[in-house]
Amino acid sequence: MILPDKRPYTTVVLAMSADGKIATKARSPARFSSPADKKHLEQQVAAADAVLFGAGTLRAYGTTIRVCEPQLIQQRYQQLLPPQPVQIVVSGSGNIDRQLSFFRQPVPRYLLTTTGGAKPWQNSSEFEQIVICETTKSKINWIDALEKISAMGLKRLAVLGGGEIVAAMLAADLIDELWLTVCPLLLGGNNAPTPVDGEGFTELIAPRLELLSAKVVAAEVFLHYRRQRGSDLSIL
Repeated sequence: MILPDKRPYTTVVLAMSADGKIATKARSPARFSSPADKKHLEQQVAAADAVLFGAGTLRAYGTTIRVCEPQLIQQRYQQLLPPQPVQIVVSGSGNIDRQLSFFRQPVPRYLLTTTGGAKPWQNSSEFEQIVICETTKSKINWIDALEKISAMGLKRLAVLGGGEIVAAMLAADLIDELWLTVCPLLLGGNNAPTPVDGEGFTELIAPRLELLSAKVVAAEVFLHYRRQRGSDLSIL
């Protein structure tokens, strides 16, 4: 576990179906949320110093969420922040299509990867920074990654997917809050991704959450949770 002052304050922001799926079994883009949820997502992005998402999420959509609402951009200026948060793409392999529209969006782009994944992007201009954080098994070392992100001055991090990244960060105790929008449809599918994929947790070690708020907007439910730690669990 990293001390809170050594890593960003990290919030997961995801929309899911009523049966807990963030995409279809074919892993097609999740375009089932409402304009209200899209506005909520933009607000969460605008509140962050950086947003982080996996290469699979990027491949599915081809673009990232920018801050477009003038009032939100003005709020960032008032906080002495640049108009757009840093966009951090996670890819252990570095296998990302350079033709994606993402690379033409006016946003700062970082790549979080391994030594091998960094090689295709050496001497290229698509990413402003390449952050290498890997374990001895050539996988992303999340504790090292968040320490390095924090050292760059990025103190508020929004995680936008996918489920395996969220699972890995939860396992390393690196998630502080979650915003989950429950949308009124059922996707099903044994292989459809969920907000938390990976190997899963047993009941004894499962991360515990405190519900901070629940708001119904039309047919959607906006759930805001805080990760419980240490003495917080004594009230359970």
